Amino acid sequence: MKSSKDRIISVIIYIFLIVGAVVMLFPFYWMISGSFKTLQEIQSLKIVWWPDEMQWSNYTKVLSMPSNPFGIYFKNSIIVSSANTIFTLATTILAAFAFSRLSFKGRDKLFSILLATMMVPSQMYLVTNFITITKMGLYDTLWAQILPYSASVFYIYLLRQFFMQIPDQFYLASKVDGINDWKYLWKIMVPNSKSSLVTIGLLNFITSWNAYLWPMMVTGNINKRVLSIGLHYFTGDAGSEYQLMMAGATIVVLPLIVIYLVFQKYIIQGIARGGLKG
Repeated sequence: MKSSKDRIISVIIYIFLIVGAVVMLFPFYWMISGSFKTLQEIQSLKIVWWPDEMQWSNYTKVLSMPSNPFGIYFKNSIIVSSANTIFTLATTILAAFAFSRLSFKGRDKLFSILLATMMVPSQMYLVTNFITITKMGLYDTLWAQILPYSASVFYIYLLRQFFMQIPDQFYLASKVDGINDWKYLWKIMVPNSKSSLVTIGLLNFITSWNAYLWPMMVTGNINKRVLSIGLHYFTGDAGSEYQLMMAGATIVVLPLIVIYLVFQKYIIQGIARGGLKG
């Protein structure tokens, strides 16, 4: 049974957690509520916590602006983020299996070199990637936003750690039964790694969805832009119409919030089981 001192400590901890949650969630609440307000309510000296009448027309205006077509941006973001996630999962699965189960000369040294590249800031690759994409004739295409980031050393490391937790006896038994490496990967390794794969897929999708600098560099056509760029240009188009800015920001952020809330447990399980816990 808890003593009075333990109860007091527990109450203090819960108070801090509640205050921290409120501080973290308040900007999202203010953004979403602001997207339904009128300009007068946002600029009012008296704080308006929730609009008297929800202005759904703010979203209609945002999605119908001819100079900044959010509908096209939304479609492009879904295509780029989904394709990037699929390619990343494919390269991650194959590389993690090779580094965890296959034996070849220089395997550990090669993996160490790959890990060392994680110390290099991603901005250092921008110029070389841009030159490569331009020479391939992919500038101003969706492929230019997909291909350069279709592999991640961090995700390979994360999945490799999980693959190494699967007993070697399974692999040896599959060899006795005449199962080749390809079948073993997709019949044994992948089904037993669902939590890690879901985690990698979600984190990669969120990262790709929020990408701004690289899509900005490789696109010039308005029909090839994604939401993150559209939101940047939208602030100039909307001027001082803050309610439209809030609606645009909500369109960008809300899908990620929903995805995270739905798959939160998979993200936590994947990271914990992948060897990064504690």
